[in-house]
Amino acid sequence: MKKFLVLTILIAQVVLFSCQPKEKKLPRVAIAGLAIESSTFSPAQSDIDAFQARRGDEIFSYYPFMADTAPDRSRAEWFPTLRGHAIPGGIVTREAYETLVGETLDRLRENLPYDGLFFDIHGAMSVVGLDDPEGDFITRIREVVGPETMISTSMDLHGNVSKTLARYSDLITCYRLAPHEDALESKQRALENLFDRMESGLGKPKYKAWIPVPILLPGEKTSTRIEPGKSLYAQVQPLTEQEGVIDAAIWIGYAWADEPRNHGVVMAYGDDKEAVSFAAEQLANSFWNVRNEFEFVAPVASLEECLDTAIAFKGQPFIISDMGDNPTAGGAGDVTWTLTEILKHKAFSSENGPSLIYASIPGPDLVAKAVQAGVGGKVSGYVGAIVDDRFAPPLKLTGTVKAIKQGDKNAETEVVVQAGSVQVIVTKKRKPYHYEKDFTDLGLNPRKTDIVVVKIGYLVPELYNMRAGWLMALTPGGVDQDLERLGYKRINRPMFPLDKDMTDPDLNAQLIPLADEALK
Repeated sequence: MKKFLVLTILIAQVVLFSCQPKEKKLPRVAIAGLAIESSTFSPAQSDIDAFQARRGDEIFSYYPFMADTAPDRSRAEWFPTLRGHAIPGGIVTREAYETLVGETLDRLRENLPYDGLFFDIHGAMSVVGLDDPEGDFITRIREVVGPETMISTSMDLHGNVSKTLARYSDLITCYRLAPHEDALESKQRALENLFDRMESGLGKPKYKAWIPVPILLPGEKTSTRIEPGKSLYAQVQPLTEQEGVIDAAIWIGYAWADEPRNHGVVMAYGDDKEAVSFAAEQLANSFWNVRNEFEFVAPVASLEECLDTAIAFKGQPFIISDMGDNPTAGGAGDVTWTLTEILKHKAFSSENGPSLIYASIPGPDLVAKAVQAGVGGKVSGYVGAIVDDRFAPPLKLTGTVKAIKQGDKNAETEVVVQAGSVQVIVTKKRKPYHYEKDFTDLGLNPRKTDIVVVKIGYLVPELYNMRAGWLMALTPGGVDQDLERLGYKRINRPMFPLDKDMTDPDLNAQLIPLADEALK
Protein backbone atom coordinates (compact mmCIF):
# COMPACT_ATOMS: atom_id res chain seq x y z
CA MET A 1 0.00 0.00 0.00
CA LYS A 2 2.85 2.34 0.89
CA LYS A 3 4.64 1.63 -2.43
CA PHE A 4 1.40 2.31 -4.30
CA LEU A 5 0.97 5.65 -2.51
CA VAL A 6 4.54 6.74 -3.32
CA LEU A 7 4.05 5.78 -6.97
CA THR A 8 0.80 7.73 -7.14
CA ILE A 9 2.50 10.85 -5.73
CA LEU A 10 5.36 10.58 -8.23
CA ILE A 11 2.95 10.25 -11.15
CA ALA A 12 0.98 13.28 -9.91
CA GLN A 13 4.16 15.36 -9.68
CA VAL A 14 5.17 14.40 -13.22
CA VAL A 15 1.73 15.32 -14.55
CA LEU A 16 1.74 18.61 -12.63
CA PHE A 17 5.22 19.52 -13.93
CA SER A 18 4.29 18.69 -17.52
CA CYS A 19 1.20 20.90 -17.30
CA GLN A 20 3.16 23.95 -16.18
CA PRO A 21 4.06 26.44 -18.94
CA LYS A 22 7.60 25.93 -20.18
CA GLU A 23 9.97 28.86 -20.15
CA LYS A 24 10.24 30.31 -23.63
CA LYS A 25 13.71 29.99 -25.10
CA LEU A 26 14.94 33.32 -26.40
CA PRO A 27 16.61 33.51 -29.82
CA ARG A 28 20.36 34.06 -29.88
CA VAL A 29 20.99 37.31 -31.80
CA ALA A 30 24.31 38.92 -32.72
CA ILE A 31 24.97 42.53 -33.76
CA ALA A 32 27.67 43.68 -36.18
CA GLY A 33 28.33 46.40 -38.72
CA LEU A 34 30.53 49.16 -40.13
CA ALA A 35 29.07 52.41 -41.41
CA ILE A 36 30.71 55.09 -43.55
CA GLU A 37 30.22 56.95 -46.82
CA SER A 38 33.55 57.06 -48.68
CA SER A 39 34.25 59.22 -51.70
CA THR A 40 36.67 57.75 -54.22
CA PHE A 41 36.95 61.24 -55.74
CA SER A 42 38.68 62.61 -52.66
CA PRO A 43 42.39 62.12 -51.93
CA ALA A 44 41.53 61.48 -48.28
CA GLN A 45 41.74 58.05 -46.68
CA SER A 46 39.89 56.85 -43.59
CA ASP A 47 41.76 54.81 -41.01
CA ILE A 48 40.65 52.61 -38.14
CA ASP A 49 40.30 55.47 -35.66
CA ALA A 50 37.67 57.14 -37.84
CA PHE A 51 35.16 54.40 -36.99
CA GLN A 52 35.19 54.98 -33.22
CA ALA A 53 34.19 51.34 -32.85
CA ARG A 54 32.09 50.16 -29.92
CA ARG A 55 32.32 46.61 -28.69
CA GLY A 56 30.18 44.28 -26.64
CA ASP A 57 27.42 45.79 -24.53
CA GLU A 58 28.50 49.37 -25.30
CA ILE A 59 26.98 48.81 -28.77
CA PHE A 60 23.51 49.03 -27.21
CA SER A 61 24.12 52.75 -26.64
CA TYR A 62 23.66 53.29 -30.40
CA TYR A 63 20.02 52.24 -30.13
CA PRO A 64 17.46 53.80 -27.75
CA PHE A 65 15.08 50.96 -28.62
CA MET A 66 17.59 48.54 -27.08
CA ALA A 67 17.99 50.30 -23.75
CA ASP A 68 17.94 48.08 -20.66
CA THR A 69 14.21 48.53 -20.09
CA ALA A 70 13.11 48.63 -23.75
CA PRO A 71 10.81 45.79 -24.91
CA ASP A 72 13.11 44.77 -27.76
CA ARG A 73 15.98 44.20 -25.34
CA SER A 74 14.08 41.36 -23.66
CA ARG A 75 13.24 39.57 -26.92
CA ALA A 76 16.65 37.94 -27.41
CA GLU A 77 19.79 36.62 -25.83
CA TRP A 78 22.24 39.19 -27.20
CA PHE A 79 25.75 38.84 -28.55
CA PRO A 80 26.89 42.31 -29.69
CA THR A 81 30.29 42.04 -31.38
CA LEU A 82 31.67 45.23 -32.98
CA ARG A 83 30.02 48.19 -34.62
CA GLY A 84 31.86 51.20 -36.01
CA HIS A 85 30.34 54.42 -37.33
CA ALA A 86 32.58 56.97 -39.03
CA ILE A 87 32.01 60.49 -40.26
CA PRO A 88 31.94 60.18 -44.06
CA GLY A 89 35.32 60.59 -45.66
CA GLY A 90 37.79 59.16 -48.11
CA ILE A 91 38.30 55.56 -49.10
CA VAL A 92 38.96 53.23 -46.16
CA THR A 93 42.45 51.77 -45.92
CA ARG A 94 42.63 48.03 -46.49
CA GLU A 95 44.43 47.59 -43.17
CA ALA A 96 41.62 49.33 -41.26
CA TYR A 97 38.96 47.29 -43.01
CA GLU A 98 40.69 43.95 -42.51
CA THR A 99 41.40 44.72 -38.85
CA LEU A 100 37.80 45.66 -38.04
CA VAL A 101 36.26 42.85 -40.07
CA GLY A 102 38.73 40.33 -38.65
CA GLU A 103 37.88 41.32 -35.09
CA THR A 104 34.15 41.11 -35.85
CA LEU A 105 34.52 37.58 -37.22
CA ASP A 106 36.61 36.50 -34.22
CA ARG A 107 33.95 37.82 -31.86
CA LEU A 108 31.22 36.01 -33.82
CA ARG A 109 33.10 32.72 -33.56
CA GLU A 110 33.15 32.97 -29.76
CA ASN A 111 29.40 32.40 -29.29
CA LEU A 112 28.17 30.29 -32.20
CA PRO A 113 25.50 29.38 -33.18
CA TYR A 114 23.09 32.29 -33.73
CA ASP A 115 19.43 32.34 -34.66
CA GLY A 116 19.66 35.88 -35.98
CA LEU A 117 22.11 38.68 -36.76
CA PHE A 118 21.37 42.40 -36.94
CA PHE A 119 23.77 43.71 -39.63
CA ASP A 120 23.74 47.50 -39.24
CA ILE A 121 25.67 49.22 -42.04
CA HIS A 122 25.51 52.34 -44.18
CA GLY A 123 26.19 50.72 -47.54
CA ALA A 124 28.54 53.24 -49.18
CA MET A 125 31.89 52.14 -47.77
CA SER A 126 34.72 52.09 -50.29
CA VAL A 127 37.89 50.18 -49.43
CA VAL A 128 41.25 50.17 -51.17
CA GLY A 129 41.28 47.19 -53.54
CA LEU A 130 37.61 46.19 -53.00
CA ASP A 131 34.64 47.05 -55.21
CA ASP A 132 31.92 45.81 -52.83
CA PRO A 133 33.07 45.97 -49.20
CA GLU A 134 29.65 45.34 -47.67
CA GLY A 135 29.17 42.37 -49.99
CA ASP A 136 32.59 41.06 -48.98
CA PHE A 137 31.83 41.65 -45.28
CA ILE A 138 28.51 39.77 -45.29
CA THR A 139 30.01 36.92 -47.33
CA ARG A 140 32.68 36.45 -44.69
CA ILE A 141 30.07 36.65 -41.93
CA ARG A 142 28.07 33.91 -43.68
CA GLU A 143 31.15 31.71 -43.81
CA VAL A 144 31.32 31.97 -40.01
CA VAL A 145 27.65 31.83 -38.95
CA GLY A 146 26.43 29.51 -41.70
CA PRO A 147 23.33 29.62 -43.90
CA GLU A 148 20.75 29.01 -41.17
CA THR A 149 21.30 32.25 -39.24
CA MET A 150 18.73 34.85 -40.29
CA ILE A 151 20.45 38.14 -41.15
CA SER A 152 18.53 41.42 -41.15
CA THR A 153 20.47 44.21 -42.86
CA SER A 154 19.73 47.85 -42.03
CA MET A 155 21.01 50.56 -44.39
CA ASP A 156 21.02 54.20 -45.36
CA LEU A 157 19.06 54.94 -48.54
CA HIS A 158 22.31 56.39 -49.95
CA GLY A 159 23.91 52.95 -49.72
CA ASN A 160 24.52 50.47 -52.50
CA VAL A 161 22.92 47.02 -52.72
CA SER A 162 24.94 44.60 -54.80
CA LYS A 163 23.59 41.19 -55.71
CA THR A 164 25.97 39.69 -53.17
CA LEU A 165 24.63 41.84 -50.34
CA ALA A 166 21.07 41.04 -51.42
CA ARG A 167 21.84 37.32 -51.62
CA TYR A 168 23.31 36.91 -48.15
CA SER A 169 20.78 39.20 -46.42
CA ASP A 170 17.52 37.48 -45.51
CA LEU A 171 15.76 40.73 -44.66
CA ILE A 172 16.99 44.12 -45.84
CA THR A 173 15.66 47.63 -45.50
CA CYS A 174 16.65 51.28 -45.45
CA TYR A 175 15.52 54.74 -44.46
CA ARG A 176 12.54 56.37 -46.15
CA LEU A 177 13.40 59.99 -45.40
CA ALA A 178 16.19 62.30 -46.52
CA PRO A 179 17.32 64.03 -44.35
CA HIS A 180 17.28 60.86 -42.26
CA GLU A 181 14.82 61.76 -39.55
CA ASP A 182 13.62 58.14 -39.57
CA ALA A 183 17.05 56.53 -39.10
CA LEU A 184 16.37 54.99 -35.70
CA GLU A 185 12.82 54.08 -36.69
CA SER A 186 14.16 52.23 -39.74
CA LYS A 187 16.80 50.36 -37.74
CA GLN A 188 14.14 49.30 -35.26
CA ARG A 189 11.91 48.12 -38.12
CA ALA A 190 14.76 46.01 -39.50
CA LEU A 191 15.32 44.46 -36.08
CA GLU A 192 11.65 43.85 -35.35
CA ASN A 193 11.14 42.26 -38.77
CA LEU A 194 13.84 39.82 -37.68
CA PHE A 195 12.11 39.13 -34.37
CA ASP A 196 8.72 38.69 -36.01
CA ARG A 197 10.03 36.02 -38.37
CA MET A 198 11.87 34.16 -35.61
CA GLU A 199 9.10 34.33 -33.02
CA SER A 200 6.35 33.35 -35.45
CA GLY A 201 8.30 30.34 -36.67
CA LEU A 202 7.86 31.54 -40.26
CA GLY A 203 11.61 31.74 -40.72
CA LYS A 204 13.29 33.32 -43.69
CA PRO A 205 11.18 35.02 -46.36
CA LYS A 206 10.72 32.78 -49.37
CA TYR A 207 11.31 35.45 -52.02
CA LYS A 208 13.56 38.47 -52.50
CA ALA A 209 13.16 40.71 -55.57
CA TRP A 210 16.09 42.91 -56.63
CA ILE A 211 15.98 45.50 -59.42
CA PRO A 212 18.94 47.70 -60.40
CA VAL A 213 17.79 51.15 -61.55
CA PRO A 214 20.41 52.95 -63.69
CA ILE A 215 20.09 56.30 -61.94
CA LEU A 216 22.90 58.01 -60.05
CA LEU A 217 21.94 61.24 -58.27
CA PRO A 218 23.20 63.12 -55.22
CA GLY A 219 21.10 63.24 -52.08
CA GLU A 220 20.70 66.99 -52.56
CA LYS A 221 18.50 66.25 -55.60
CA THR A 222 16.54 63.40 -54.07
CA SER A 223 15.37 64.78 -50.74
CA THR A 224 12.02 63.47 -49.56
CA ARG A 225 11.13 66.97 -48.38
CA ILE A 226 10.21 67.88 -51.94
CA GLU A 227 8.78 66.25 -55.05
CA PRO A 228 9.27 63.82 -56.66
CA GLY A 229 11.13 62.13 -53.79
CA LYS A 230 8.32 62.87 -51.35
CA SER A 231 5.67 61.05 -53.36
CA LEU A 232 8.06 58.33 -54.54
CA TYR A 233 8.96 57.24 -51.03
CA ALA A 234 5.34 57.60 -49.89
CA GLN A 235 4.57 54.59 -52.12
CA VAL A 236 6.75 52.24 -50.06
CA GLN A 237 4.64 51.75 -46.93
CA PRO A 238 1.34 50.88 -48.70
CA LEU A 239 3.11 48.20 -50.75
CA THR A 240 4.52 46.62 -47.59
CA GLU A 241 0.96 46.22 -46.30
CA GLN A 242 0.05 43.90 -49.18
CA GLU A 243 -0.47 40.24 -48.28
CA GLY A 244 2.77 38.31 -48.72
CA VAL A 245 5.09 41.35 -48.56
CA ILE A 246 7.20 41.99 -45.46
CA ASP A 247 9.15 45.08 -46.48
CA ALA A 248 10.34 47.06 -49.49
CA ALA A 249 12.89 49.80 -50.04
CA ILE A 250 14.32 52.24 -52.57
CA TRP A 251 18.05 52.95 -52.51
CA ILE A 252 19.13 56.15 -54.25
CA GLY A 253 22.72 54.89 -54.07
CA TYR A 254 25.91 56.83 -53.46
CA ALA A 255 27.02 59.18 -56.22
CA TRP A 256 30.63 59.88 -55.20
CA ALA A 257 32.22 56.48 -55.63
CA ASP A 258 33.32 55.17 -59.01
CA GLU A 259 32.34 51.50 -58.65
CA PRO A 260 30.09 49.18 -60.68
CA ARG A 261 27.63 48.76 -57.78
CA ASN A 262 26.89 52.49 -57.58
CA HIS A 263 23.37 53.04 -58.88
CA GLY A 264 19.80 52.99 -57.65
CA VAL A 265 18.25 49.72 -56.43
CA VAL A 266 14.78 48.62 -55.41
CA MET A 267 14.08 45.54 -53.32
CA ALA A 268 11.05 43.83 -51.81
CA TYR A 269 10.77 40.55 -49.96
CA GLY A 270 8.15 38.28 -48.47
CA ASP A 271 6.39 34.95 -48.90
CA ASP A 272 4.29 35.60 -52.01
CA LYS A 273 6.29 35.55 -55.24
CA GLU A 274 3.83 37.61 -57.28
CA ALA A 275 3.23 40.20 -54.57
CA VAL A 276 6.94 40.66 -53.89
CA SER A 277 7.74 40.99 -57.59
CA PHE A 278 4.87 43.43 -58.14
CA ALA A 279 5.97 45.65 -55.22
CA ALA A 280 9.54 45.85 -56.47
CA GLU A 281 8.53 46.51 -60.08
CA GLN A 282 6.01 49.15 -59.04
CA LEU A 283 8.66 51.08 -57.10
CA ALA A 284 11.35 50.64 -59.76
CA ASN A 285 9.10 51.92 -62.54
CA SER A 286 7.93 54.83 -60.41
CA PHE A 287 11.56 55.73 -59.71
CA TRP A 288 12.51 55.60 -63.38
CA ASN A 289 9.41 57.51 -64.52
CA VAL A 290 10.23 60.56 -62.37
CA ARG A 291 13.96 60.65 -63.16
CA ASN A 292 13.69 63.95 -65.06
CA GLU A 293 11.83 65.65 -62.21
CA PHE A 294 14.58 65.54 -59.57
CA GLU A 295 15.95 68.97 -58.73
CA PHE A 296 18.12 70.40 -56.00
CA VAL A 297 16.28 70.75 -52.70
CA ALA A 298 17.22 74.45 -52.63
CA PRO A 299 18.33 76.95 -55.28
CA VAL A 300 21.96 76.52 -56.33
CA ALA A 301 24.39 79.16 -57.54
CA SER A 302 28.06 79.99 -57.75
CA LEU A 303 29.70 81.05 -54.51
CA GLU A 304 29.94 84.64 -55.79
CA GLU A 305 26.20 84.74 -56.47
CA CYS A 306 25.46 83.17 -53.08
CA LEU A 307 27.54 85.78 -51.24
CA ASP A 308 26.02 88.69 -53.14
CA THR A 309 22.51 87.40 -52.39
CA ALA A 310 23.30 86.80 -48.73
CA ILE A 311 24.83 90.27 -48.24
CA ALA A 312 21.74 91.95 -49.69
CA PHE A 313 19.32 89.70 -47.76
CA LYS A 314 17.23 91.13 -44.93
CA GLY A 315 16.94 88.60 -42.13
CA GLN A 316 19.15 86.28 -40.08
CA PRO A 317 20.70 83.90 -40.71
CA PHE A 318 21.20 83.42 -44.43
CA ILE A 319 22.75 79.97 -44.75
CA ILE A 320 25.10 78.98 -47.57
CA SER A 321 25.90 75.32 -48.13
CA ASP A 322 29.55 74.79 -49.13
CA MET A 323 28.54 71.59 -50.91
CA GLY A 324 31.62 70.40 -52.76
CA ASP A 325 33.61 69.59 -49.61
CA ASN A 326 30.78 68.34 -47.40
CA PRO A 327 32.41 66.00 -44.84
CA THR A 328 29.09 64.26 -44.14
CA ALA A 329 28.94 63.14 -47.76
CA GLY A 330 32.56 62.03 -48.01
CA GLY A 331 34.50 65.23 -48.65
CA ALA A 332 37.88 65.75 -47.04
CA GLY A 333 36.42 68.69 -45.12
CA ASP A 334 39.61 70.75 -45.52
CA VAL A 335 39.28 72.34 -48.96
CA THR A 336 40.14 76.02 -48.49
CA TRP A 337 38.73 77.36 -51.75
CA THR A 338 35.48 78.74 -50.32
CA LEU A 339 37.02 80.30 -47.23
CA THR A 340 39.76 81.85 -49.35
CA GLU A 341 37.14 83.52 -51.56
CA ILE A 342 35.18 84.77 -48.54
CA LEU A 343 38.22 86.37 -46.89
CA LYS A 344 39.15 88.06 -50.19
CA HIS A 345 35.68 89.64 -50.44
CA LYS A 346 35.74 93.35 -49.62
CA ALA A 347 32.44 93.21 -47.73
CA PHE A 348 34.03 91.16 -44.94
CA SER A 349 37.36 92.97 -44.64
CA SER A 350 36.22 95.16 -41.73
CA GLU A 351 34.75 94.17 -38.37
CA ASN A 352 31.78 96.35 -39.30
CA GLY A 353 30.94 94.23 -42.33
CA PRO A 354 28.15 91.61 -42.46
CA SER A 355 28.73 89.08 -39.71
CA LEU A 356 29.66 85.67 -41.07
CA ILE A 357 30.39 82.32 -39.40
CA TYR A 358 32.40 79.77 -41.35
CA ALA A 359 32.05 76.17 -40.11
CA SER A 360 34.61 74.80 -40.36
CA ILE A 361 38.23 74.17 -41.44
CA PRO A 362 40.83 71.85 -39.88
CA GLY A 363 44.07 73.53 -38.86
CA PRO A 364 45.90 71.71 -36.05
CA ASP A 365 48.92 74.05 -36.12
CA LEU A 366 46.78 77.16 -35.85
CA VAL A 367 44.69 75.52 -33.11
CA ALA A 368 47.84 74.90 -31.07
CA LYS A 369 48.90 78.54 -31.51
CA ALA A 370 45.41 79.75 -30.54
CA VAL A 371 45.41 77.66 -27.38
CA GLN A 372 48.79 79.12 -26.46
CA ALA A 373 47.68 82.69 -27.23
CA GLY A 374 44.41 82.32 -25.32
CA VAL A 375 41.09 84.07 -25.84
CA GLY A 376 41.68 87.66 -26.93
CA GLY A 377 45.16 86.89 -28.26
CA LYS A 378 46.32 87.41 -31.81
CA VAL A 379 47.18 84.41 -33.93
CA SER A 380 48.47 83.72 -37.43
CA GLY A 381 48.99 80.38 -39.16
CA TYR A 382 47.95 78.05 -41.94
CA VAL A 383 44.70 76.10 -42.07
CA GLY A 384 43.23 73.51 -44.43
CA ALA A 385 44.45 71.78 -47.59
CA ILE A 386 46.39 69.20 -45.61
CA VAL A 387 44.46 66.43 -47.36
CA ASP A 388 42.85 68.05 -50.39
CA ASP A 389 44.89 70.88 -51.93
CA ARG A 390 43.68 70.38 -55.52
CA PHE A 391 41.58 73.55 -55.60
CA ALA A 392 43.41 75.93 -53.27
CA PRO A 393 46.56 75.80 -51.12
CA PRO A 394 46.70 76.02 -47.32
CA LEU A 395 45.24 79.35 -46.22
CA LYS A 396 47.12 81.75 -43.95
CA LEU A 397 44.59 82.91 -41.37
CA THR A 398 45.35 85.89 -39.17
CA GLY A 399 42.99 87.18 -36.53
CA THR A 400 41.84 87.33 -32.92
CA VAL A 401 41.03 84.25 -30.86
CA LYS A 402 37.41 84.53 -29.74
CA ALA A 403 36.80 81.10 -28.21
CA ILE A 404 38.53 77.85 -27.33
CA LYS A 405 36.78 74.55 -26.58
CA GLN A 406 38.47 71.24 -25.88
CA GLY A 407 37.21 67.69 -25.59
CA ASP A 408 34.94 67.34 -28.61
CA LYS A 409 34.76 63.67 -29.70
CA ASN A 410 35.38 64.55 -33.35
CA ALA A 411 37.24 67.87 -33.45
CA GLU A 412 39.15 67.32 -30.17
CA THR A 413 39.91 71.06 -29.96
CA GLU A 414 37.91 73.90 -31.55
CA VAL A 415 38.83 77.56 -31.74
CA VAL A 416 37.11 80.60 -33.19
CA VAL A 417 39.32 83.09 -34.97
CA GLN A 418 37.90 86.42 -36.16
CA ALA A 419 39.30 88.05 -39.29
CA GLY A 420 37.41 91.15 -40.36
CA SER A 421 33.72 90.36 -39.85
CA VAL A 422 34.27 86.62 -40.40
CA GLN A 423 34.42 84.20 -37.48
CA VAL A 424 36.17 81.05 -38.61
CA ILE A 425 35.78 77.82 -36.63
CA VAL A 426 39.11 76.03 -36.83
CA THR A 427 39.38 72.45 -35.57
CA LYS A 428 42.20 70.10 -34.69
CA LYS A 429 40.36 67.36 -36.60
CA ARG A 430 37.50 67.77 -39.06
CA LYS A 431 34.00 68.06 -37.71
CA PRO A 432 30.59 68.74 -39.29
CA TYR A 433 28.44 71.46 -37.75
CA HIS A 434 24.81 70.34 -37.72
CA TYR A 435 23.37 71.51 -34.43
CA GLU A 436 22.78 74.90 -32.85
CA LYS A 437 24.67 73.70 -29.79
CA ASP A 438 27.77 73.18 -31.97
CA PHE A 439 27.82 76.96 -32.39
CA THR A 440 26.54 78.18 -29.03
CA ASP A 441 29.12 76.05 -27.19
CA LEU A 442 31.70 78.28 -28.89
CA GLY A 443 29.96 81.49 -27.87
CA LEU A 444 28.49 81.95 -31.35
CA ASN A 445 24.85 82.83 -32.01
CA PRO A 446 23.94 81.68 -35.51
CA ARG A 447 20.41 83.04 -35.19
CA LYS A 448 21.80 86.55 -34.78
CA THR A 449 24.43 86.21 -37.49
CA ASP A 450 23.92 87.62 -40.99
CA ILE A 451 25.51 84.74 -42.90
CA VAL A 452 26.36 81.18 -41.82
CA VAL A 453 28.45 79.08 -44.22
CA VAL A 454 28.56 75.36 -43.47
CA LYS A 455 30.30 72.49 -45.22
CA ILE A 456 27.09 70.59 -45.88
CA GLY A 457 24.68 69.78 -48.69
CA TYR A 458 20.98 69.80 -47.85
CA LEU A 459 20.40 71.22 -44.39
CA VAL A 460 19.82 68.89 -41.46
CA PRO A 461 16.64 69.65 -39.47
CA GLU A 462 18.02 72.13 -36.91
CA LEU A 463 19.75 74.27 -39.52
CA TYR A 464 16.83 73.94 -41.91
CA ASN A 465 14.41 75.22 -39.27
CA MET A 466 16.79 78.04 -38.31
CA ARG A 467 17.33 79.44 -41.79
CA ALA A 468 15.88 82.78 -42.89
CA GLY A 469 17.34 82.28 -46.36
CA TRP A 470 19.33 79.50 -47.99
CA LEU A 471 21.37 78.82 -51.11
CA MET A 472 23.54 75.85 -52.01
CA ALA A 473 26.88 76.85 -53.52
CA LEU A 474 28.38 74.83 -56.36
CA THR A 475 31.85 74.65 -54.86
CA PRO A 476 34.66 72.23 -55.72
CA GLY A 477 35.70 69.18 -53.69
CA GLY A 478 35.51 65.43 -53.40
CA VAL A 479 31.70 65.45 -53.40
CA ASP A 480 31.19 67.93 -56.23
CA GLN A 481 27.48 68.22 -57.03
CA ASP A 482 28.26 68.61 -60.72
CA LEU A 483 28.64 64.88 -61.34
CA GLU A 484 29.83 65.36 -64.89
CA ARG A 485 32.96 67.09 -63.56
CA LEU A 486 33.93 64.02 -61.53
CA GLY A 487 35.05 61.88 -64.46
CA TYR A 488 33.54 58.46 -63.77
CA LYS A 489 35.44 55.57 -65.38
CA ARG A 490 34.09 52.40 -63.77
CA ILE A 491 30.34 52.75 -63.14
CA ASN A 492 28.00 50.80 -65.39
CA ARG A 493 26.87 52.75 -68.43
CA PRO A 494 24.49 53.93 -69.68
CA MET A 495 23.54 55.78 -66.48
CA PHE A 496 21.07 58.61 -66.00
CA PRO A 497 21.67 61.58 -65.95
CA LEU A 498 25.14 61.14 -67.47
CA ASP A 499 23.50 59.47 -70.48
CA LYS A 500 20.35 61.53 -70.79
CA ASP A 501 19.08 59.89 -73.99
CA MET A 502 19.50 56.27 -72.86
CA THR A 503 16.75 53.80 -73.65
CA ASP A 504 14.43 52.50 -70.95
CA PRO A 505 16.10 49.77 -68.89
CA ASP A 506 14.77 46.32 -68.01
CA LEU A 507 12.99 46.84 -64.70
CA ASN A 508 11.62 43.33 -64.28
CA ALA A 509 12.15 41.79 -60.86
CA GLN A 510 15.17 39.54 -60.46
CA LEU A 511 14.52 36.91 -57.81
CA ILE A 512 17.59 36.49 -55.62
CA PRO A 513 18.41 33.04 -54.19
CA LEU A 514 18.06 32.57 -50.45
CA ALA A 515 21.31 32.46 -48.51
CA ASP A 516 20.77 28.73 -47.90
CA GLU A 517 20.70 28.07 -51.64
CA ALA A 518 23.51 30.51 -52.44
CA LEU A 519 25.89 28.74 -50.06
CA LYS A 520 25.30 25.29 -51.53
